[in-house]
Amino acid sequence: SCGRRKMNLKSERRGIHVDQSELLCKKGCGYYGNPAWQGFCSKCWREEYHKARQKQIQEDWELAERLQREEEEAYASSQSTQGAQSLTFSKFEEKKTNEKTRKVTTVKKFFTASSRAGAKKEIQEAKAPSPSIHRQASIETDRVSKEFIEFIRTYQKPGQDIYKQCKLFLDTMSHKRDLSIEEQSECAQDFYQNVADRLQTRWKVPPEKVEKAMDEVEKYIMTRQYKYVFCPETTDDEKKDLAVQKRIRALHWVTPQMLCVPVSEEIPEVSDMVVKAITDIIEMDSKRVPRDKLACITKCSKHIFNAIKITKNEPASADDFLPTLIYIVLKGNPPRLQSNIQYITRFCNPSRLMTGEDGYYFTNLCCAVAFIEKLDAQSLNLSQEDFDRFMTGQTSPKKQESDSFSPDVCLGVKQMCKSLDLLSQLNERQERIVSEAKKLEKDLIDWTDGITKEVEDIVEKYPLEIKPKSQALAAIDSENVENDKLPPPLQPQVYAG
Repeated sequence: SCGRRKMNLKSERRGIHVDQSELLCKKGCGYYGNPAWQGFCSKCWREEYHKARQKQIQEDWELAERLQREEEEAYASSQSTQGAQSLTFSKFEEKKTNEKTRKVTTVKKFFTASSRAGAKKEIQEAKAPSPSIHRQASIETDRVSKEFIEFIRTYQKPGQDIYKQCKLFLDTMSHKRDLSIEEQSECAQDFYQNVADRLQTRWKVPPEKVEKAMDEVEKYIMTRQYKYVFCPETTDDEKKDLAVQKRIRALHWVTPQMLCVPVSEEIPEVSDMVVKAITDIIEMDSKRVPRDKLACITKCSKHIFNAIKITKNEPASADDFLPTLIYIVLKGNPPRLQSNIQYITRFCNPSRLMTGEDGYYFTNLCCAVAFIEKLDAQSLNLSQEDFDRFMTGQTSPKKQESDSFSPDVCLGVKQMCKSLDLLSQLNERQERIVSEAKKLEKDLIDWTDGITKEVEDIVEKYPLEIKPKSQALAAIDSENVENDKLPPPLQPQVYAG
């Protein structure tokens, strides 16, 4: 089994290898692509989305005109009797319904993740958050609002314009709660683009200051919008979260060796890096701003690179990084993983996802989740039978290693080997218990001797002297000849109020 694993090392690596060119936009613009955008970058995705939307609008107009003509013709031909008219109208209504049903498979449906039908009703029926959560959110919103006002003061007139635009956007979004999350995302992306263009063209703000301002704008508006647009009930985000969580739990048996992860957790420093990476990826869910969530992914990734560097004693490569990121995600099982990825994709400032280290690490995380969803026996260098047994919990990789017999071995020999293996494990446990018991006995004796010696040293240093019993003190009510020497009684002091 071990020899087969070594022989197939290349094929195992190929199972989870991704070429760096695959991370880029498939339109060839040079920016990072994203599975959520069908492999396009944010810019190219929006172009494709707009094309599809324009096509949808055109088709809707054509459908409306055709239905209008048919309605007029139906009305004109049904003037003879009222009954005939109602019959024709009912047929028209049926035809109109059929047309709408057929339109479900249009390009718009392809680009929109969920339907808006019943969205408003679902939102109204949603349970209100607890007062403590609402109070905490209000405190954070107030804090961010104050920080934003302080920041834009440094920009003077451009700052006033930014604040005005943000307030207008938030007011507009409050009236668009019944729109689909994709349309709300489109509004946010348009807003980011418009604000950046205004700062550059109208106010001639330098690029580095524009970037800083856009970060603050994102922080301000998304802190206020978070509770409305993160994992909304009108989408299937929660369903996807549960599916990924269940999938990761089912893969709990996957070892670093199966993924060719070049990380040795036996090294204490590397083990610490792994724990920090897991902590960072889990902490992502506690953040409200897309940029802060991205920062958690970046910190996690840097800990991974450090863990690989310490283990291999050389800089990590991209081929080492992705399998290790998959391992960290499997080990950490971050909460609401798909919801966080979708939220970042929909509402992060697009320039941050298209370039830079944040965009690179985020794209790798999306790839890691995609690999986990389709992880199979071949990519882990396992037989399909072993993979199925591990997935159903019938056995584990450790048991499998001790159970690797040739097919012609009889059942009695297999049972004997299993029994010997169990006895060996019991013997090791017994020896460990005896060793620990002896250590505990020695520790108790040493502790007793130590305490005894300390007491003897203290007694020797400070010998106990028993003084003779002194005369009893006079009772407080007894006759006292020196009463006349006592001071007058103390008068109580009264304080007003």
